[in-house]
Amino acid sequence: MSSRGLTGRLFVSPWFITLIIFWLFPLLYSLYLGFTDYKLLSDSYKWVGFANFRALFSDQQFLQSLKNTFIFVIGTIPVTTIIALLLALLIDKKFPGRTIFRSGYFMPSITSMVVIALIFTNLYSRGGYIYLLADMLGLSPPENGFLLSNKTALFSVMAMDVWMSVGYYMLLFLAGLKSIPKELYEAAEVAGASMWRKFVSITLPLLKPVMLFIVVINTIKSFQVFIEIFVMTKGRYGSSTAVYFIYETGLNRFEFGYASAAAYILFIIIALFSIIQFGLLKQRGLR
Repeated sequence: MSSRGLTGRLFVSPWFITLIIFWLFPLLYSLYLGFTDYKLLSDSYKWVGFANFRALFSDQQFLQSLKNTFIFVIGTIPVTTIIALLLALLIDKKFPGRTIFRSGYFMPSITSMVVIALIFTNLYSRGGYIYLLADMLGLSPPENGFLLSNKTALFSVMAMDVWMSVGYYMLLFLAGLKSIPKELYEAAEVAGASMWRKFVSITLPLLKPVMLFIVVINTIKSFQVFIEIFVMTKGRYGSSTAVYFIYETGLNRFEFGYASAAAYILFIIIALFSIIQFGLLKQRGLR
């Protein structure tokens, strides 16, 4: 081996060592734990094979958490994507104060999730602004607040997540809009194309790679929703999600083997969803 090759390996070795210690080893070890009955406070554990995985598919608490996660994913992604696209189209136009609006929409995305969750917890509570506004409009809000009702707790968290996320995805759409050559719009105007025709024939097709990226990363993020649930509801009132179930099982009940099995089921679901999304969007010409 040449001295140059050895020097290169020495330079990248800290990254590889960090990858192995803090990512690869925990990933493989958690997979191993998923096939054991390991509990944190126990000094011994044994191999149980697929028993944890079979138990999870008959565990009503896990299945309900998984169902809530799917509701969260399916309910937030289309709404977030559409609103982000509409905001990007509006902000892309020239008007006074455009920079302020861009900053204002993006600000929630860089604000601490914990801070925003605490603010919305207060807004959703009985006597909070959103509660009083709903009451003024005659919408009959839950007696104890939106987060203390089985009917509204999960959907309230979903609404907050949409509000917080649209600014970030708006910025991605805006970057995509800036990359579209202006000559295409000018040629369309010469041909007499309407605004809607320009959007369908030029804007939307050229934004498809950005849209694919947004849908995939938003799907992965939504499947891993945790902080909002932890801060706002603690998984109560029908709002527990898959990641919160894993947290509760592993760090509260100390059943690390069972929690690891649940984590890998979620990992497989996220991977399958991502592959399916790539496949469907490719078939429809979005890549």
